[in-house]
Amino acid sequence: MTEAAHAREPAPGDSAAQAQRPAVHRRISSQLYAGIFGAVALTIVASIVSWISFSNVDRSQKRVSEDSVPELVGAFGLAEFSNALVAAAPRLTTAPPDQFSEISAEVSDAQAQFQDRLETLLLQNPGNIHVQGISEAADALERNITTITADMPHFYSLSRQIEVLQTQIPALHDDVKGIVIPAIDDQLFFQVTGYRNFNSEPTDAMTRTSGDELLLYRHLNELQADVAQASELMGSALIASEADFVEPLIESFESAEDRILISLSAIAESDTVSGLGSAVGGLLSLGRGDSGAFQVAVDRLEIIERQDSLLAENQEIAVELLNEVNAIVQIAQSGAAEATENSAQTINTARILLIIISAIGVAGAGLISWLFIGRVLLRRIGRLSSRMRTLAKGELEEEIEISGRDEIAEMASALEVFRRHALEIQRLNLVEQLAQELSERNDELQEVLAELSQAQDQIVAREKLAALGEVTAGVAHEIRNPLNFINNFSAASVELLEEMAEIYEELIDNLSEEDKGLIEEINQDLNDNLERIQSHGKRANRIVQDMLLMGRGGGETQMTDINDLIHEHSLLAFHSARAQDPDFIVTLEEEFDPDMGQLEVVPQDLGRVFLNFVANAGYATNKKQKELAEAGTVGDYSPTILLKSRRTDESAILSVRDNGSGIPPDVAAKIFDPFFTTKPTNEGTGLGLALSADIVREHGGSITVNTEPGEFTEMVVELPLTRARDAPLIEGDGEDGEGDGQGDDA
Repeated sequence: MTEAAHAREPAPGDSAAQAQRPAVHRRISSQLYAGIFGAVALTIVASIVSWISFSNVDRSQKRVSEDSVPELVGAFGLAEFSNALVAAAPRLTTAPPDQFSEISAEVSDAQAQFQDRLETLLLQNPGNIHVQGISEAADALERNITTITADMPHFYSLSRQIEVLQTQIPALHDDVKGIVIPAIDDQLFFQVTGYRNFNSEPTDAMTRTSGDELLLYRHLNELQADVAQASELMGSALIASEADFVEPLIESFESAEDRILISLSAIAESDTVSGLGSAVGGLLSLGRGDSGAFQVAVDRLEIIERQDSLLAENQEIAVELLNEVNAIVQIAQSGAAEATENSAQTINTARILLIIISAIGVAGAGLISWLFIGRVLLRRIGRLSSRMRTLAKGELEEEIEISGRDEIAEMASALEVFRRHALEIQRLNLVEQLAQELSERNDELQEVLAELSQAQDQIVAREKLAALGEVTAGVAHEIRNPLNFINNFSAASVELLEEMAEIYEELIDNLSEEDKGLIEEINQDLNDNLERIQSHGKRANRIVQDMLLMGRGGGETQMTDINDLIHEHSLLAFHSARAQDPDFIVTLEEEFDPDMGQLEVVPQDLGRVFLNFVANAGYATNKKQKELAEAGTVGDYSPTILLKSRRTDESAILSVRDNGSGIPPDVAAKIFDPFFTTKPTNEGTGLGLALSADIVREHGGSITVNTEPGEFTEMVVELPLTRARDAPLIEGDGEDGEGDGQGDDA
């Protein structure tokens, strides 16, 4: 110990020890500097290797980005716009007339962009055979698109002509039928009856059945059939799918036309049919000439066939164009793959060199850590740290071992001085600490004794409450039996009165007016009395039910009408007070929110809260009235309890306010403490408000007390509209206190 002290605090004459300390410092720092310099040197070497590797990779990447990537980009751009050109022809052939100009403009734009990309690719690869192939294919595509674009206006015109013809042919055919069919009917009527009309004389049988009349009838029928066939042939030509199908239709039409002309010439010799020639001529003209149905159909089908041929040719060109683009892509990919392989080789070489350098660095760091830091510094620091932990635990008797003449030795010497001082302080404070501990133990024993006494009082109070519950349940059951008799017999009496009314209706004619009036008056009085009996019987039954529920306690949560709950339990508290004190008088006023509705609560428990509040309020108002009566200063004082409910967006606010004597501030702070009561010993247990606070907290609500001594007390309960599981703490207003000390037990 003495040597260690001298090592830490050398005497003035100990110059040798002071002279050696800088040398020791330089030796430790030199070792650390050497280790750090070695790590820095290895890092520089690794950086040089990385620089060289990154330069090689950069050259490979430039090759890819400057040669291969532009080729790929150009090829993909050409592929994209070549697809647009291939799709342009089908778009043009299927475009509606009103959209043809817009689509044609889009196709022209796609052609221009394709030419721009192609020119760029030609500049980058002027002698590439694949690029030349792409250029030739693109020229063929553009020629086909130009041909299709030029044909489409004529195609639209022919389509419109066909639509007009499809409308005109049926109309003219109907006109011809309108002339021919009546003529056939008239000719047949003439041949059968001999009458041309009803005003002429009949023709003899030889004349009307002559060959000329029969021939006229036959030509009319043939004309009708040929006209129908001609109309059908023109309609078939307009909907034909190939031009070859139209030629047989033209031949059939010409044959039908010849027959029609023969029939017309035969019919024309008779003046019985007028206007037929012009109507038939108009119909036949629709099938003749360059604008006739057959020629229009042929021209349109030829355009369609030409477009189909061009579309098929475009598909072949698209395949050829795609092959050329794929060839360019493959060439670019080959160059990129070669550059990537060079980059990979460079990276692998750099990776191997870095692994070797890292292994050397790790080995060197391991040797430095093991030889110098681990075996010298950390071992000594570990011993010093362990000794410091033992000192922290209070083991001050063992001296600290000091070795060496470096910074760690100085730390050990300083720790030894601290140990000595701590040992002295520990000895000086031991007596004071023992005295303090003895005082604390005495205080703890006093608290334990107080808690035991309080627990004993709570056990006694709970036993009293349990006995009260059993008595309440027994009394309620006994009262329920006569109530059931009252309710049952009152209901039976109502039925008897109804039967008597039926008998009365049968005998009403035999009674005098005086007897009728008397019977009706008695019947009405009996009905009113039975109604009152039933109403009060049901009310008494509800009170008994509440007493049973109060005796049982607890229960399941259910949706309950809060206004009805407060109303019923306030009446229960009122009648309970009247039963104990016949002179008890209080006015119950209600200001209930009609929109309050129902909440999810335990009705038995929450009802007990308001039963408690109303009972305490009644006790306070009754006490104040008696005090004023004894002092002779009652005046216009009227004991009043106001029950209110209000629904907000998030909660239901329920309050019970009385005009009693209020609560002093020193009492208000204790009213929710268990077993605290201001009532006489035989009138309260001090658990009513404590249990009420617990019930409200279990419902997720809070109780706030507003009071002013000598004026009023208001108990406010705020409940969430949706019941919460974690209840908040009970709140007060701080200024007036919490609760009504005039009666804290129901």
